Amino acid sequence: MPKLALYVPLKAKPGKERDVANFLTSALPLVQAEPGTLTWYAIEEGPGAYAIFDTFDTEEDRQAHLDGKVAAALMDKAEELFSEPPQIHKFTLLAAK
Repeated sequence: MPKLALYVPLKAKPGKERDVANFLTSALPLVQAEPGTLTWYAIEEGPGAYAIFDTFDTEEDRQAHLDGKVAAALMDKAEELFSEPPQIHKFTLLAAK
């Protein structure tokens, strides 16, 4: 069972919803190249509301993801795509199926 997780809610700027969805979809190959990222989900929570949720076994794996290409691209595009800066929430998982 994964032990650690990240949750990053994202709010698209008006008119940028499709761009955010396309950006998140395009990030999948980058995440697939990260052996320490066990699961990665790009989520549409509602109109203009998106999120990323991913899981890891170790703090080193989680930090490698935060230091990786997806996080860099996210921060690089933040001002263009999002109405608020991305906030990264770190969690410890207690149980999973």
